[in-house]
Amino acid sequence: MMGTERKLAADPILVEIVRNGVMAVTEEMKTNLMRTAYNMIIYEALDFTVGIFTKTGDTVSIGLGLPMFIRGMSETVKAKIRHFEKEGVQPGDILLTNDAYITGSHLNHLTFTMPVFHQGELIGFSCCMAHWPDVGGTLGGVTTDIFSEGLQIPIVKYARAGVVNQDIHDIIRINVRLPERAMGDLRAQVTAIKTGERRFLELLDRYGQQPVLDCIAVLMDQSEIAARERTRAIPDGVYEAESFMDDDAVDVAQRVPIRVKVIVAGDEVTVDLTDVAKQVRGFYNSGPTTGIACAQVAFKCVTSPTDYPVNDGSFRNLKVILPPGRIVSAVRPAPMRWWMSFPMTVVDTIFKALSKAIPDQVIAGHHADLCVALLDGNDADTGKLFITSFGPLGGGWGAKRGEDGVSATVCINDGDTHNSPNEQFEAKYPVMVESLSLIQDSGGPGLYRGGLGVETVVQAISDFNVNAQIERAVCLPWGLEGGLEGTGNDMLMRRDGIVEDDVPNAKLFRARVKAGDAFILRSGGGGGFGSPLERPAGQVQHDVRQGYVSLDAAKDYYGVVLDPDTLEIDAVATERQRRDLTSVHRDRVSRQGDVPQRIARRTLESLPAGHLAIRCLLPSCCGRWHMPRGFEAVEIAPQV
Repeated sequence: MMGTERKLAADPILVEIVRNGVMAVTEEMKTNLMRTAYNMIIYEALDFTVGIFTKTGDTVSIGLGLPMFIRGMSETVKAKIRHFEKEGVQPGDILLTNDAYITGSHLNHLTFTMPVFHQGELIGFSCCMAHWPDVGGTLGGVTTDIFSEGLQIPIVKYARAGVVNQDIHDIIRINVRLPERAMGDLRAQVTAIKTGERRFLELLDRYGQQPVLDCIAVLMDQSEIAARERTRAIPDGVYEAESFMDDDAVDVAQRVPIRVKVIVAGDEVTVDLTDVAKQVRGFYNSGPTTGIACAQVAFKCVTSPTDYPVNDGSFRNLKVILPPGRIVSAVRPAPMRWWMSFPMTVVDTIFKALSKAIPDQVIAGHHADLCVALLDGNDADTGKLFITSFGPLGGGWGAKRGEDGVSATVCINDGDTHNSPNEQFEAKYPVMVESLSLIQDSGGPGLYRGGLGVETVVQAISDFNVNAQIERAVCLPWGLEGGLEGTGNDMLMRRDGIVEDDVPNAKLFRARVKAGDAFILRSGGGGGFGSPLERPAGQVQHDVRQGYVSLDAAKDYYGVVLDPDTLEIDAVATERQRRDLTSVHRDRVSRQGDVPQRIARRTLESLPAGHLAIRCLLPSCCGRWHMPRGFEAVEIAPQV
């Protein structure tokens, strides 16, 4: 119900002051966390989110970070409110948990929350969720229950009335391998929430408690109005789509299906995730707050992508159907260490469903993975243990109507996160980054081309272990409206100068990398939009000159024939080539609902040298193949 009286009472100028004020509060929280954190994953990669919440736990403003934290932080604050309902909270309390089934993510995300009191009255909460590289648990391999993933902290009061509970502090310290860094990050998070408390109180003192709270209510109402208005522009209907994940790293090559349904009725949207796969035995599960966040991220992208601050008003007309026990609503004791991978494809698949209703507002499939490698070992000089991650790498995003996809951009789950600078990584750890480059031909061909993926080769200076949990090596980023798929993600090893590429997926666990050897990370490209045979030949020529597209791909996927020496367009040969490729492309378009899969490595060996892992349009090559509809996805039995 809209707050008409509040809107009439609130000064519109003050509303805008408060809008920018709460955003400034969360931005300063971010800044102070980054300045004081000890681990690169926080101060460089920005794997955290901060926020201000109402006294009931609704989001007022979050510092942009991981989009999936939109729901996780709010639900965690609400869970803490319920937990301390009888005991209550008081000024100076600091509430803490990393319960994966509350936050929706993994145990590495510690969430600190501080109540904000003004003139003796509880008026909100300041909160910070950030990633710790280590919270105990096993370092390598695939975990199959939550107990092997590290220290579990239920909802507790880390501090009462400003006094730290030393017992809790000591329990955390003794359960981490690098306590100096972990406790440094703890102090940084406490600094962030105290910053939020202080700055929010200053806003209340300056403009008055009730006027500010009224303005916050108006901001949420405005967000709701905008979301409902833009929802009405989506044609009513039931829209469905499917995709799949490669596997859960336990049952290798058993596909994990992702099926979604989006129901649009007037100014209301329902996202039904009932048919998403049941929770799996491997560690790719996430809690229900992440399932809701999948729907919210997709919904905000199509209804209010640039409306700030991000608040709960934007989601009042969104309903999510999410039964327990799915991969995005897992129940205890499902493992959740690598919680973030599957949800990205859920978001991608929601976009795919909506492409039938609003094709000009969504993108084709993107690379949909962090593409990171986890490293651990002992420093050759000091003998001290190090634990770190390399990445996220960034990759290709899908094209959309009227625009090529962006290249080398972090996946949708991680929003504003960054990769760590190579120079810092080389200075702190025993590695040398040999190369970092865009991958030619990785973007899905189309009238608008998908963005390009990235390859990096990282050589070991001294021995260490590496783990990679990368997905979407087999399920390729799909194209839309006749656009073709982009390439998938890869994780390979180079030993004694030989690249070992006979692998079933992009997962690697506890692999020893010896000095002189290297690991190779490759992110996929985004899917294309529209027929590649309609891309202007001059644009294809430009892509070839820039190195984005090879001569062979220009001919075999775009139907553009260029002189190999001058790169001039052969207009006659191009017209003939495009005419010859039309029937194969038409067959592709007729199967647009299919989920594109990577060409098997053994099949690639029988194709011409240099053939891409996606089917070309040549009638004499891939065009002669029977292309089965759909795919066989086997649901892995839930863990009991």
